Amino acid sequence: MNGTGAYALLALPFFGVTAVVAVLAGVVAARRARAAGRRPAVGRRVAVLTSVIAGIALLVMTIVFDNVIVTLRIVAYDPSLISGAKIGAIPVEDLAYAMAAIVLLPSLWVLFDRTGARPAPDPTTAPPEDTK
Repeated sequence: MNGTGAYALLALPFFGVTAVVAVLAGVVAARRARAAGRRPAVGRRVAVLTSVIAGIALLVMTIVFDNVIVTLRIVAYDPSLISGAKIGAIPVEDLAYAMAAIVLLPSLWVLFDRTGARPAPDPTTAPPEDTK
């Protein structure tokens, strides 16, 4: 390992914000589930599985395409500012924002989801008829 790791330090505030938003989203999702009469763990399994699959796809694509743009010298990293650990041609710090996005985007989805604010339609009642 060589360098100062300044790029990694630059990512720390983003990871902090991501962690706070993720915890808040977890609390909101649990409250919504309890309010709807569901156990919070039921929907969590599906959400975690889909997030893991999407996250792996995002990381693989980030690794492939970042290696391409670094190898073609479209982007270059100052060796004195990276930790020195690399995956192919890219420093591991380059994956920080993809990892934050894997957690942050589903968390924001939960926080901004308004379908939980509306009551579910009652299946025992018929929809109102159109009176045209």
